[in-house]
Amino acid sequence: MSEAAVNQAVVRCVGVGKTYAEGKLKVEVLRGVDLVIASGERVAIVGSSGAGKSSLLQLMGGLDVPSVGEVWVDGRDLARLSETARGLLRNQSIGFVYQFHHLLGEFSALENVAMPLLIRGASVSEARERAQAILDRVGLGKRLEHKPGELSGGERQRTALARALVTRPKVVLADEPTGNLDSRNAGAMFDLLMELNAEQGTALVVVTHDLSLAARMDRVLHMRDGAIVEAE
Repeated sequence: MSEAAVNQAVVRCVGVGKTYAEGKLKVEVLRGVDLVIASGERVAIVGSSGAGKSSLLQLMGGLDVPSVGEVWVDGRDLARLSETARGLLRNQSIGFVYQFHHLLGEFSALENVAMPLLIRGASVSEARERAQAILDRVGLGKRLEHKPGELSGGERQRTALARALVTRPKVVLADEPTGNLDSRNAGAMFDLLMELNAEQGTALVVVTHDLSLAARMDRVLHMRDGAIVEAE
């Protein structure tokens, strides 16, 4: 990859390793990871359980810091940022989608999706307007006032996707986003991810066990024992 492409990368990992201490035992979950995610690129990360996929996603999202190496997001070295600054960067530049939706049960779909905008200081009217627009886009325009418990599994996951995209982030990090859905809803959810990636130009990094879904991405990275062992 050219130097210009590296400099314009949304996410860049340089020699990243992560080790956890469990008593006297040290567990190395990531080792020597070098990775560049370009603007608008779609990348799948696959591998067996325990390969380090979710740990890598956490580091890329600034939810943890590496033991060695560097993680850069939107031109900033996460290790050099305070926890407050990392939180601000996550709100501005990163969207998260998980296997379980993590919606707040006491709030409506509209309120859940508007929340990241309110946290960054948007007015209530702007936050609600943008939240409604993205919920319309994911097919939930008639479910705005429904709380998560009143939505189906597929609807909850689409609400979570809308929440991840409402801030128009530079990158969406999705950890098994279809893993809790049946095959029909999983396919529809993945179609939606791909469509919104194309429309918004947001880079997309998806951890998945579904190789047929992974094959639809621009690149597939295979992980084993904490390292990227193959890219295609």
